Amino acid sequence: MSQTVHWRSQTAQGFTSRTRKELNVATSETPNVQSLVRGLSVIRTFNADRPRQTLAQVAEATGLARATARRFLHTLVTIGYAATDGTEFWLTPRVLELGYSYMSGLGLPAIAQPRLEELSRRIGESSSLSVLDGADVVYVNRVPVRRIMTVSITIGTRFPAYATSMGRVILAGLPAEELDNYLATTDFRAFTPSTIVDVDTLRAELGRVREQGFAVVDQELEPGLRSLAAPVHSPSGRVVAAVNVSTQTVVHNLDDLHNGILPALLNTAELISADLAATELF
Repeated sequence: MSQTVHWRSQTAQGFTSRTRKELNVATSETPNVQSLVRGLSVIRTFNADRPRQTLAQVAEATGLARATARRFLHTLVTIGYAATDGTEFWLTPRVLELGYSYMSGLGLPAIAQPRLEELSRRIGESSSLSVLDGADVVYVNRVPVRRIMTVSITIGTRFPAYATSMGRVILAGLPAEELDNYLATTDFRAFTPSTIVDVDTLRAELGRVREQGFAVVDQELEPGLRSLAAPVHSPSGRVVAAVNVSTQTVVHNLDDLHNGILPALLNTAELISADLAATELF
């Protein structure tokens, strides 16, 4: 199993501590939303590694009492967001409505989609769009050409920002105080021998990304994977997303990325930024 897959398998563990913290906040500061927080925590225990779970597994992952977890699970079944065979529970496609609400409100994916499709046609490689969510980048658009990773990338896939080209582009565009907070609070782990995990080295790399206007990540997230990303700007100049192209080392070398793909990628990012300005979305 690759280290990237290992990252996905560790999300439940990180999720548990994060969710318990959120539950504590809801209990002590905003008791009126405690039930909502708990219900969402149950939904978030399901992922690619745990698509089906027993009541005991959900209770353990959330830290909720079994009786409480049971009530939330059966409520999800009643409203059609989950199903059960009496032993295990799983989410239904209806739960995607929650994501679609965000996507339609954001507007950015719909604007970027035709630009990404054109980019992929031009270069013959997969392209994606991501936004920053906490310490991770989250895919909000994806135009796949071929499968290049051991993990299947879909809308909603998350990766640690520091180890991805899109994440570095967005991090490089953060205000100094926000970047300092990110670097001080993030748990840096190496996914390959090439992953940058030293804070000073990463800060210097982000400075280079900021200056040159793009990021290249070479086999830091998964062996054999190279990616190139450029920022998408709001009319005010703020970096609101990143667009990238990912490929395998056996297909394109670094010179190919810079000479053959980078110009098309930068042009696509500029076009999406111009489209955002025209729609006055941000």
